[in-house]
Parts: sequence; C-alpha cells; structure tokens
Amino acid sequence: MDFILKGGKVYIDGKFKKQDVRVSDGRIAAVSDCICSDSLRVISCENMNILPGLADVHVHLREPGFSYKETIETGTKACAHGGYTLVCSMPNLNPTPDSLENLQIQLDAIDKDAVIDVRPYGTITVGEKGETLSDMEAMAPYVAGFSDDGRGVQNPELMRQAMVKAKSLGKMIVAHCEDNSLLNGGYIHDGEYAKSHGHKGICSESEYGPIARDLKLVEETGCSYHVCHISTKESVEIIRQAKAKGIDVTCETGPHYLVLSDKDLQENARFKMNPPLRSEEDRKALVEGVLDGTIDMIATDHAPHSAEEKSRGLKDSMMGVVGIETAFSVMYTHFVKTGLITLEKLVEIMSVNPCRRFEFENGIKVGEKANLTVFDLNEKYTVNPDEFLSKGRSTPFEGAELNAKCVLTVSDGEIVYSTEE
Repeated sequence: MDFILKGGKVYIDGKFKKQDVRVSDGRIAAVSDCICSDSLRVISCENMNILPGLADVHVHLREPGFSYKETIETGTKACAHGGYTLVCSMPNLNPTPDSLENLQIQLDAIDKDAVIDVRPYGTITVGEKGETLSDMEAMAPYVAGFSDDGRGVQNPELMRQAMVKAKSLGKMIVAHCEDNSLLNGGYIHDGEYAKSHGHKGICSESEYGPIARDLKLVEETGCSYHVCHISTKESVEIIRQAKAKGIDVTCETGPHYLVLSDKDLQENARFKMNPPLRSEEDRKALVEGVLDGTIDMIATDHAPHSAEEKSRGLKDSMMGVVGIETAFSVMYTHFVKTGLITLEKLVEIMSVNPCRRFEFENGIKVGEKANLTVFDLNEKYTVNPDEFLSKGRSTPFEGAELNAKCVLTVSDGEIVYSTEE
C-alpha cells in the first residue's frame, strides 16, 4: 500500500517540522515540504502530529494459554488503536517460553495474527519457577530479552548465573523485582488506604530490596539490566545512584503510577495491579524520575483479565489493568498539557528510548520501515472501556477526559488502525 501523509507536523531528529511523508513498499520513500502525486492515496494530517510508532516493552498478550483474556490478534489490534507499532510480549504464558519448542508456539501465533511488530521474551527460569535456568541459548536469536515477569527470581545465585549467561548471549535481563518473603498476603500498597479500609498491604521494600540486590550483581557481571514497572521512591533513588556509578541499568514505569496514588483507590479491582498504586510521595518521586531521566521509558504493563476475574473486589480479583489504548493520551494530558514535559520528551520516553535500549529500528527517515502513528492532539474524549479493541476492560482511567486521540497507525507500511476505516 502506497500513500502520502499530507500536511502534518513530523517528528524528525528530535523536533517537529511540518512535512509530507510518502510511504511506498512498506518503507518511508520521501519526507519533504510538498509531495504531490495523482496516483497515490493522500491522507490529510493537517493540524495533526506524525510520530514514530510507539513502543512498549511490557505487554501481556496472553496467548498461548490464556486466550480468553486476550489473543495476539485482539491485543495487537488494541496496540494499534493506541498508536503502538512495536511491543514486547511477556512470558507468563502456558506453556511458558522456556525452550525453543515452547517459544515457537508463540512465534507461530505472532506470525499468523499480529498486526504490529511483536518481540517476545523468553523466561529466565524453567516454568518461571525460579529453580533452574531456561534454555536461554536456544531462544536468544528470537527474543527481546529474558524475564520471569510476574515473579521475582528469589535466589540471588541463580540470578547471577542468568546474568552471566545473558551477557554471553548479548541479551538483557528484564526483571520483575519482588521479594516474596515480604508480601505477607498483601494486595494493595501498605499505606493509609489499606489501614483505614482493612486491607492487607504490600510494603515498598518488597520491590526496592530486590532491585538493590540485582544491581550489585549487575555491577559484578556486567550484564545489561532493565527493571520493570517501578513504583516506589526508593526504587527511583537506587536506580539513580546506580546510573551515576555507570551501571548498565534502565527502567520503566506506567502511566497509572505517575498519575494516580493510593489516595485514588476505590473498592474496585480496576485499581488493582502489581506493583500496586503507591503513596503520593512515591508518585511525586516517579514524576521527578521521569523529569531527570532516571526513568527511561513508559511501559503500560497492559494486563487484560476476564470481566469475572476483575469482579471480585480489591481483595480477591486478579491483579492487572489494561492501558495500551490510553497510555499516550494519559501522558499527553497530564504531562505535556500541564507543561511538565515537552511533546518531544514524550516521544522520547514512549518511542525513541525503548527502541534505542532494546536495539529496535525506530525513526522517520527515508529508507526506514514505515512505522508511524498520527495523533490529533486537540481531540478530547472520555475513556469508555466498551470502545476498547482489547478483550480487557478494567482500567483505572475509566470515565477520564483525555486529550490526544490516535487517528492512524501504520505498521511496516500497512495501515493497521484508522478512524476513517
């Protein structure tokens, strides 16, 4: 499919400039002031912004094993709806991708049904049980990195072995940091809301303790290391200090941790995720981490569940919320519209930085693959989960009024989402 995006403000080399973009044979054929053609489809992007496709390194697509929650098809269509052209799929599946044979099941499903680029993770340990290392060597050519997401690796010696192996393979350890011995049956943050409403809390140390442990191992092994979904002020500071020492670490947080805190909790599972919404002090520390670059990227941890699984209240519902279809709008509304960061900075943390860290192709340049998304920053909308393309409906942003709506997503030159189609 060949076409021209006409009259938009295009993100090129860190700045926005009004240009036309021609897409041909799946690639960007031209970027210039005025591109004309009588034979090509012309898509008006006047008063809109053309961005490199968004990238999320932490998404649950649930297939194989849990297709009643989400599938490769529904999940990637939801990603396209949110402006994403590349995501990394988490490995807590059935079977878990702990061998090439098990990974191949997911690769085949991606090849068959994905409408955008999906890069899966392999597990760190067999079955994510934390007992023996997975077949990392066999999977390495096909994965974005290695993660036991949903479970922290409890054994420090096993994590050290995993880091040594990952380094030898040129791959990253992508860590879910959680100390099981400190959970004590908690399911929301161990803060004021938990105390006043009779809920069991999850302490902050259960997250930042394993981060501190792992960073010592990273310093020892020289492994490339990425921390998933940080949520506490201590995590921010530990990572900030590690970066100052030159340790090879990056991290992510989610829009919900930056915008909400435990003061926003309600007796509804659309506010239940792991890690939980923390204190207002934690939220402010995360915002500061985004502003000073300690936090490298935004990841949604898009985690769909069935309606029944999210209907049991804070205590008994499954942990996880959806976010891939609202993430850019939430960040634009709360960070760019308020003047906290520039639009250019938002593109960096939602597209440029994740692709740079994970060595994925990215950018609007002639000859590159055409992975683009077009946003109308002036369009307001109210979040209605019934309009999601994901099977998941549980979001803490239900009913929120947001700015910036995705109107077009192009993956490898194909239009995979459009408000006009």
